[in-house]
Amino acid sequence: MIKLDIISDPICPWCYIGKAHLDRALEQRPDHPFTIEWHPFQLNPAMPKAGMDRREYLETKFGGKEGAVRAYAPVVETAERAGLKIDFEAMKRTPNTLDAHRLIHWAGIEGRQTPVVSALFKAYFKEGRDIGSHEVLADVADSMGMDAALVLKLLGTDSDVEDIKARDAHSREMGVNSVPTFIVASQHAVPGAQPPELWLKVMDELIEAQGK
Repeated sequence: MIKLDIISDPICPWCYIGKAHLDRALEQRPDHPFTIEWHPFQLNPAMPKAGMDRREYLETKFGGKEGAVRAYAPVVETAERAGLKIDFEAMKRTPNTLDAHRLIHWAGIEGRQTPVVSALFKAYFKEGRDIGSHEVLADVADSMGMDAALVLKLLGTDSDVEDIKARDAHSREMGVNSVPTFIVASQHAVPGAQPPELWLKVMDELIEAQGK
């Protein structure tokens, strides 16, 4: 198998779209060579721990409501083409994602990482839930077969906080400055929400090379 490392943030719409594109390609190549691991990257590392009102966040970041609308227009258009529904009206808060990344890390230990990432994207983009909330994160964990009580207990501690921050910093030191970033076989970086066609081409080339 070939390692596919995905550097991502569960509140990043392009990460949500990029995963959907990759999923479409993987469905067409059930014999694909990838083993996937998700890695943390906080789009807003300075976000208050409790998050902030989403409208205030967007208008501050993009210089007002019109700027926010312009910035998100390509997201809406690309998501629709990918068959994804993003309910921006339901999203009331922009969370700090450190705890969501901790959950993704713990899910990886249990071999449930990709399903938990999918569940976090769904909770945030489709259901408008606050994935900075410990209760929401425990519920997501429970829905994916993890021990919700244990997750809730761990979230109340500093368990793996420094590890997540260190891994985020390591990605930045490697030159990653936007997400999603996909790293194939620990060598080739593929930035952005690439279309399924690109992933099909990459997989076909890898499968051919393995057959030689």
